[in-house]
Amino acid sequence: MSNRVLTPALIRKLGIEAIAKELGPVGMIRFLQQYETGYGDYTKEREAILQDRNVKEIVKEIKRRRKNSN
Repeated sequence: MSNRVLTPALIRKLGIEAIAKELGPVGMIRFLQQYETGYGDYTKEREAILQDRNVKEIVKEIKRRRKNSN
């Protein structure tokens, strides 16, 4: 690909063109109908889940859960 600037609009345009080329117009529409933008406030949810824990605490919790699931 060239060194052109890929703006969000251009990425979206090129992506839709690639999907249409590969799947055809009907397949492209069916694919796009599956796309869901989601809902909620990720930042607030993340803060509520992580609270004041640091990276070391989170890694320790992950390791503990992995050990308990085995």
